[in-house]
Amino acid sequence: MKIRYMIITLIILSFLSLFVGVSHITPLDLLNFKSDEMEVFLISRVPRLVAILLAGAGMSIAGLIMQQLSRNKFVSPTTAGTLDATRLGILVSMLLFTNASTIEKMVVAFAFALAGTLLFMQILDRIKFKDAIFIPLVGLMFGNILSSIATFFAYKANVIQNMSAWLQGDFSMIMKGRYELLYISIPVLIVTYLYANRFTVAGMGEDFSKNLGLAYKRVVNLGLILVALITTTVVLTVGVIPFLGLIIPNIVSIFKGDHLQKTLPHTALLGAIFLIVCDILGRVLIYPYEISISLMVGVIGSGIFLYLLFRRKAYA
Repeated sequence: MKIRYMIITLIILSFLSLFVGVSHITPLDLLNFKSDEMEVFLISRVPRLVAILLAGAGMSIAGLIMQQLSRNKFVSPTTAGTLDATRLGILVSMLLFTNASTIEKMVVAFAFALAGTLLFMQILDRIKFKDAIFIPLVGLMFGNILSSIATFFAYKANVIQNMSAWLQGDFSMIMKGRYELLYISIPVLIVTYLYANRFTVAGMGEDFSKNLGLAYKRVVNLGLILVALITTTVVLTVGVIPFLGLIIPNIVSIFKGDHLQKTLPHTALLGAIFLIVCDILGRVLIYPYEISISLMVGVIGSGIFLYLLFRRKAYA
């Protein structure tokens, strides 16, 4: 898995993504800057591609950070309740602030995402039976509790349909002016790279980290803040994308090991590649209709997740 091959693959897939869709666009159409095809290209296709790349890289890195800090390969925003806490935060913002702006929704959702992730980490510290497979099952149960609470209050407030919109990750509605929030992922990825060695040390345990002079709690809290920030921006912009932060870091670690700074570029690139492949498949399988990205990633990701579980058991 060499970086240059991954970059070439991503460029090819990105070019293909720009010209796949209901509106037929060819490279020759872009020579006329005032054509309808050029307008669709700039308003819809390019923003969609950028959103896919940022969401794929961001959610994969979020999963990598969580796995490093929790020392468990099956922990991710999907299996730690982070996505469910974010959705609950969005519901609260919708109920408390009827005409809430995107920034207000983001602040509330970020607070809930961070609180939910911190709570899961506290639960993790108090669990004695820390089997690799047992921990994510606890996280899934925790996430289901948060999801049930959100569904109950959504039903009471008659906003079930609005909540359903946040459940389905979908790139079809991404247009110019509706995806820029994802640019927050760029400084987050830069900070993650700068703190990669500290996250790696923190992943070796609190006692080991303190013996090396690392401010363990501060580094862990920073990592969880980055995870919550990425998750919030993706859910607010695209919707819920399951399993992405779970499977990509695991695939990369099989080939590249667990040193975060070395695996970070591979994880970001593979996450973007995987998501763009799922998006292209979703657009062509039932053309001219489209399968939502959450369904595509959910089906493919769950299959890979099961493979990783059986592989873990076989190589235990």
